[in-house]
Amino acid sequence: MTAPSSPVVVAFLGLGHMGLPMAKNLLAAGHEVHGFDLVPAAIEAAQTAGIPVVASGADAVADADVVITMFPAGKHVIEAYRTELLAAARPGTLFIESSTIAVDEARAAHALALAAGHRNVDAPVSGGVVGAENGTLAFMVGGPDDDFAAALPLLEVMGKRIVHCGGPGLGQAAKVCNNMVLAVSQIAVAEAFVLGERLGLEHQALFDVVSQASGQCWSITTNCPVPGPVPTSPANRDYQPGFAGALMAKDLGLALQAIEQTSTDARMGRLAQEIYTAFAAGDGAGRDFSGIITDIRDDLV
Repeated sequence: MTAPSSPVVVAFLGLGHMGLPMAKNLLAAGHEVHGFDLVPAAIEAAQTAGIPVVASGADAVADADVVITMFPAGKHVIEAYRTELLAAARPGTLFIESSTIAVDEARAAHALALAAGHRNVDAPVSGGVVGAENGTLAFMVGGPDDDFAAALPLLEVMGKRIVHCGGPGLGQAAKVCNNMVLAVSQIAVAEAFVLGERLGLEHQALFDVVSQASGQCWSITTNCPVPGPVPTSPANRDYQPGFAGALMAKDLGLALQAIEQTSTDARMGRLAQEIYTAFAAGDGAGRDFSGIITDIRDDLV
């Protein structure tokens, strides 16, 4: 965790499973954090964690140098910008949008912020709750060079790898592409384990081969979908997320939207979106997305 050169006032809106540990890391690094969330349980958890929580989003941003939003969907970001946050913030406030939203929504939010006299970068994250807690998230950032430079000290407190992907919206573009790869690879790893089971392979033997061979990927070395080989993977706790199936289905919906808007021939991405949409329509919504292996094993895919 990088210590700030000069503490700033940060408004952090969205104190859920990801937002709360991110806000805690900023507070621990010496920044002044004003939190807000609409969910009573999130407010209570933030207060228990020592995060000062104010009565409204407008109150949170009124004295802030930087505003970080971590909302469920793009429509919430646009609505909050339009109805409350931009008008309440001081001129020139830096808005860091860390929700995972559509590329066109990120660009719309950027335009709204600029029109209101503020600065904006999109900075979605990868790394899950563990990364948020440990301050090791990856940030994919889209926005002007000077705004990226202004955001960087805060992002370095919350993350380990920060990549400036280009102009407005391109952080979200990188996130969409990354998660499409992740979904496809997680399905492929699950299929391989089920195939191995039916061929008589022990889980550990298959893991020992693939994790050190050309099939190596995060979906096996970190998020291994069977219990045993990676003790910290969600498979060892009955697929408690982690990264829930509902969130993967949402992100793949954004990927599908981008695929269609750009007329990209992405057959694997489309198929992954279909598979995870079906997974999230049932119990998979609240399970880790690596739990797709149970649907594959039961011939439900």
